[in-house]
Amino acid sequence: MKQQILIGTSGYSYKEWVGPVYPPGTAPKDFLELYSGMFPLAELNFSYYRQPDQRTMGRMAHMTGDDFTFVVKGHKSLTHEIKNFREDAAVFKHGIGPLTEAGKLGAVLLQFPYSFHYVPRSRKYLDALCAEFEHIPLAVEFRNSEWQNDSVYNGLKKRNVALVSVDEPDLPKLLKPTEITTADFAYVRFHGRNQQNWWTGDNVSRYDYLYSDDELMEWVPRIQTMAATAHRVMVAFNNHSKGQAAQNAKRLKEMLEG
Repeated sequence: MKQQILIGTSGYSYKEWVGPVYPPGTAPKDFLELYSGMFPLAELNFSYYRQPDQRTMGRMAHMTGDDFTFVVKGHKSLTHEIKNFREDAAVFKHGIGPLTEAGKLGAVLLQFPYSFHYVPRSRKYLDALCAEFEHIPLAVEFRNSEWQNDSVYNGLKKRNVALVSVDEPDLPKLLKPTEITTADFAYVRFHGRNQQNWWTGDNVSRYDYLYSDDELMEWVPRIQTMAATAHRVMVAFNNHSKGQAAQNAKRLKEMLEG
């Protein structure tokens, strides 16, 4: 089985990237085309705030090359503001249809908040939500270390759902780095190690961080271990402030190619 390691960033449409990532004067309408010439993978985060629609997804599939891959973050109604999740899941799946049809859907990312605790009610909900996405590649990210246990790993393996491995600040009750794989693909997210802003910052300052080479090197053997058991390892850098995500993504690729 051919193994792939795809590295990209969480989002690509940042005006502040004009200069450090995109050439001066680049218009937003040209971001995706330029981005897809630099990276093989993009994680879409806007879908957390508004449900994806077929017109947008179809246009994005059309604008990227045949080998380009998208990971689409689940809408907040599935993970943070849960009310009618079955109806919301149906809307979400309909919206991402063009990516599935084009063979460009790497995974749907379900990122749960720190307040999503390891309790029977949450476990039952997660099981039901995973069932709604059966036959769609699914990756689940927890923010609370209560979920780092063998029972969770075995449950995800049974459903072929990927546990998202994260790099984030070394703070109490946050997840620790792991190379455990629970599906036929693996997913890694780099959030930066900005301890000062993690709990009090916004979605920019929290991830304002530039990894050093030594910090990135810690992940080379982990990713290689994942690649030995998963046919595809997808890696997304979420430290998007100031274009740092793109800088670190390129550097990690160089390190893995050694």
